[in-house]
Amino acid sequence: MTILLVYLAVGAFAGLLAGLFGIGGGLVIVPVLVMTFEALGFPLEVLTHMAVATSLATIAFTSLSSVRSHHQQGAVDWPLASRISMGILLGAVLGVVTANELSGAGLQVVIGIAALLVAAQMGLGLKPKPTRSLPANKGLVVAGGGIGWASALFGIGGGSLTVPFLSWCNYPMQRSVAVAAACGFPIALVGGLSNMVVAWDNPILPEHTLGYVYWPALLGIVITSVPCARLGAKLAHKLPPEKLKKLFAIMLVIVAAKFLSASW
Repeated sequence: MTILLVYLAVGAFAGLLAGLFGIGGGLVIVPVLVMTFEALGFPLEVLTHMAVATSLATIAFTSLSSVRSHHQQGAVDWPLASRISMGILLGAVLGVVTANELSGAGLQVVIGIAALLVAAQMGLGLKPKPTRSLPANKGLVVAGGGIGWASALFGIGGGSLTVPFLSWCNYPMQRSVAVAAACGFPIALVGGLSNMVVAWDNPILPEHTLGYVYWPALLGIVITSVPCARLGAKLAHKLPPEKLKKLFAIMLVIVAAKFLSASW
């Protein structure tokens, strides 16, 4: 019962932050799941992989609500999202394969570095200058491949990468967020399914797993993350976002320090 409450709390916190900052909840879900899986005594060799896979699986469910909301407002450029998603599908599979080849400690180093980069972007307000236009179809597919690979490797939904890329291409911010939401679903879906396949008969996985996906955590997080994402979106219009982003950046630095120090 206590562990279920932890998962419900993780989902609420991840959804709230996703709504406040427009980031993927995986930035919160993965570190907390790593800590809870350690507390449960899961094998060190697979617990980080389980955290990444479970995070992606939750995003596959929760992203649907975000996509539906943006679509109802007519903000999703579906032709653009579909071209980027063509690359995302292959990239996400390659990201899962890459993660599966890494040791648990190696994967934590990769996630720690990613957390530091996102912390720098949020804390310092770093943004790519809109110096170019959208590339041709082949360029969009290649960009989608890179986004899908990195997102599946880190266990995030892709918004943290898709929005800066589209902003760099001088694409309107509101439309960028909507396209990123639409691209987040295929990243999470393909990443989650691929994580089930690559570890289908791994003998050291604990009970209640399907591949690397741990179902009790998946269900608990999904229950609370969707309504809390809506609450976060409302609070975003009432709270000082820049100060909140700096506080969240500090939290990410702490997470990164934990992951990187654990690998030494």
